[in-house]
Amino acid sequence: MQSQYFVYILTNQYRTTLYIGFTNNIQNRLAQHYFDSQNAKKSFAGKYNCIYLVYYETFEFPKLGIAREKELKKWRREKKNNLISSFNPKWETLNNEIF
Repeated sequence: MQSQYFVYILTNQYRTTLYIGFTNNIQNRLAQHYFDSQNAKKSFAGKYNCIYLVYYETFEFPKLGIAREKELKKWRREKKNNLISSFNPKWETLNNEIF
C-alpha cells in the first residue's frame, strides 16, 4: 500500500491569514487544527482560526512534499493567492472533499 502525503493551505473565515502545512494524514490534521481553534491553543493555526482548507497537493514521497512546503512558505502572499486561485478560483472550503 502506498502512503500519500499532503501539502495544504488553510485560511480563516475572512481569508486574511494563510497557514501552510505538511502531513501524511490530512483528515486527522484538519481535525487537530479545528480542535486547536476551539480550545484557544497558541499554535499559529489555532490562534488565527485557520481551519478552512483551500488548497492541497498530494505526494508519493515525503521528501518531495516537505521540499514543496518549504518552497511555498517562502513565497510572497500574492504568489500564494495566485496558486490557490488557480486550484480553487472561488476559495471555497474544501474540508468536505477530504472527509
